[in-house]
Amino acid sequence: MIVFRSIRSGDLDALMALARQVGPGMTTLKPDRKMLGQRVERAVASFAGGLPAAECDYVFVLEDSGSGEVIGVSALKAAVGLDEAFYNFRVGRLVHASRELGVHATKQTLFLSNDFTGSAELCTLFLAPAHRSSHCGRLLSKGRLLFAAGFLDLFPELLIAEMRGWQREDGSSPFWESLGRHFFRMDFAEADDISSLGPKSFIAELMPRYPVYTDFLTDAAREVIGVVHRDTVPARRLLEQEGLLYEGFVDIFDAGPVLQGHVKQLRITRDSELAIARLREGGRGDTAAAPVLVGNTRRGDFRVIVGHGQPGYGRFDLSPAELAALGIADGDPVRVVALNPGDKLHG
Repeated sequence: MIVFRSIRSGDLDALMALARQVGPGMTTLKPDRKMLGQRVERAVASFAGGLPAAECDYVFVLEDSGSGEVIGVSALKAAVGLDEAFYNFRVGRLVHASRELGVHATKQTLFLSNDFTGSAELCTLFLAPAHRSSHCGRLLSKGRLLFAAGFLDLFPELLIAEMRGWQREDGSSPFWESLGRHFFRMDFAEADDISSLGPKSFIAELMPRYPVYTDFLTDAAREVIGVVHRDTVPARRLLEQEGLLYEGFVDIFDAGPVLQGHVKQLRITRDSELAIARLREGGRGDTAAAPVLVGNTRRGDFRVIVGHGQPGYGRFDLSPAELAALGIADGDPVRVVALNPGDKLHG
């Protein structure tokens, strides 16, 4: 059975193995053991309630309970930009007009922005290529949203997700080559590494402080503003279906889109229900019913599985194996929601 769960101290080796499979562009999952070790420690403390809410970094893994293999990772940061500035470009418009000459021109611009300071952030989503089928990707992405729905008091109103921007086959970024390289004097991968491993003050020190007119960028750079990496297309689609939208903010390095939404207005928050878990003897439940996310309500040992069935009369039936996967017993509360938008939780 595939289980989405909170990370543990013993998962560091598995996390390193996943990080080695990630290419450039994901700053929060670099194969640096010290950095990842510190992040695991912070995540464990976050789940245990040992940190102030704004400092929490909730990291989750996807595990095959049969083999014990960790096949994916995703995370949810409670707040960004509070201890060091969090930068994006805001895509805007400036109008240049002259009545005397009869000229009216609207120009696209990029403004360096800190608009998302204090927002929660979905990040660090990676699923091993061999497991990109069935419900794994959706469970890995949406499990975080079910956690947020169950612990609304831990998060601010706004939730964002920086999506990996478009890159060529060799890992280079047309946007970076046209803009960032002129100010940083280094390759995209090198700047990406520095951003992930150290303070972000160099961004403010080196990036242009005035609006950038995109007319001065190459055609290739302009074309990828707000475009995701080919491997990130499914992840973007999943989040948009849940209520996160692109509102004109992009990453300053590769121009990947930033999606945003209000936690209380997301589909999973609005539609999820609490029920009492009841032991179901034998069988897998109603496999003809639409798949559902079933999560326990434990912050310290949060777990989610994909199940089948419908809550009724305040209860949701689970097999002994499903109860064990969730780390709960008969009579414990669970939070349930349809896995896919459009599916009904009740027939």
